[in-house]
Parts: sequence; C-alpha cells; structure tokens
Amino acid sequence: MTEHTPVKTRREGAILEVTLDRPKANAIDLATSRMMGEVFQAFRDDDELRVAIITGGGDKFFCPGWDLKAAAGGDAVDGDYGVGGFGGLQELRDLNKPVIAAVNGIACGGGLELALSADMILAADHASFALPEIRSGTVADAASIKLPKRIPYHIAMELLLTGRWFDAEEAQRWGLVNEILAADQLMDRAWELARLLASGPPLVYAAIKEIVRDAEDAKFQDAMNRVTGRQLRTVDVLYGSEDNLEGARAFAEKRDPVWKGR
Repeated sequence: MTEHTPVKTRREGAILEVTLDRPKANAIDLATSRMMGEVFQAFRDDDELRVAIITGGGDKFFCPGWDLKAAAGGDAVDGDYGVGGFGGLQELRDLNKPVIAAVNGIACGGGLELALSADMILAADHASFALPEIRSGTVADAASIKLPKRIPYHIAMELLLTGRWFDAEEAQRWGLVNEILAADQLMDRAWELARLLASGPPLVYAAIKEIVRDAEDAKFQDAMNRVTGRQLRTVDVLYGSEDNLEGARAFAEKRDPVWKGR
C-alpha cells in the first residue's frame, strides 16, 4: 500500500502546483512544514520553473494552520519548521518567483499566514478566514507583523485580537484577496494566471520581488527573528508557559481551555 504524501506536486512546463493534502484538514505539523520547505526551496532553485501555485486538497480546507493535535503530542510551537519557516514560504530567502495562493476553503491561523506569503491570492466563493490563535493561547506571529502593513491598522488589530471569522468578500474588500471565483473555476483561473506569469520576463519578476522584499522584509525578517528566537520577553514567557500547552491540550481533549496566565 502506497504511503500517503501530505505534499503533492504537479509540474507542467514552467509551473509548479503544490497541494497540501494532509488528512483530515490539511493542518501543518513540523514534518509537513519541513517537507513544504524542501519543495519550495527546490522550486526556487530550479531555473526551469517560473511560477508556483499553492492550494489545499479537497474543497473544505485550504489550511487551518498549526496542527494542535501534533502540538499536544509533543511538536513544539517554536520547533524546527525547516527551510522557509512555517509552511516553507514565509521565511524562504531569495524567492524571486511569483507564487499564487488558490484558497479553496478554510484558511485560518498559519493557513492564512501561508496565503499571505503568496504574491497573489485567489479565493473560492465559499472560502473563509480567521486568525484564531488568540483562542488557543498563542500568537499569530507572522500575521501580527504582516497584516497591519497589508490592510488598515484597526481592521488588522480587530482580526488579531478577536480571532473572528470573515468571508471572501470581506477579505477582498480589505485587499487581501485579488479575485473571488466559483469553486469549480478556482484552479482553472489559477493556472490561467500562472501561465500568463510564466510567459513574462522572469528577470523582471525577480527584480520586482527583491525590490519589494527589500522595502518590507528587512524589518519583517528582523521582527520574525526576534519572535522565533524568543528575544521578546512576552513571547519567551508565552512559549514557556502552561497556557501555551493548554490550548493544544484542550483542543485535543475536546474541552474548553482553562487559562491560568502562567
């Protein structure tokens, strides 16, 4: 019996499609993150590939982010995510090729952060989004750095502090989503856009991405390094706290978390 692979790839010409297909909901644990990092690193380093598409398997979940059951089982929130950081994209250095996120369902927590790591976001009309880390007793680190730069500050703070859900129409209203499509048209449009980009000048794309990254990511990477290196006191306290484990345990045990503030 063939072992299920949580990260599937399809290559056509200069385009690479990457599908996160990990039962039951496409959540990412440390091993899957490292696998995704290897895939995107190989994409970056392959001169024959020009554009990538990232999507989720099935029609319900794009990615709900961090696998809380794996966390409850021992995966550390500040563990080894592999090259590129969580999901292989958001900290991958020198990725100078366009990436399209085709959000086919729920994108929350690290799943929304994964989508934010793409250059363009297409969403199925039933897609929904949230940053629910606040309810799990942890911090949406990359989103806390990126989101206030992408959308109005007060909206970003509302989403971060409340963890509320919002639909594809609201995401597009705030500029997070480029296009909303019927579910059965999502991947066709993603490939149409990818083919358009693949036909363009790769050196210009590379220059655009480096210029944009230099303007934004120098501060982003410094901030991410301080977060992941636990250099910020509040983050260090959080990652070593009982409450940080409590969120994952409560989820795995299907009960309400009990916050102790320690």
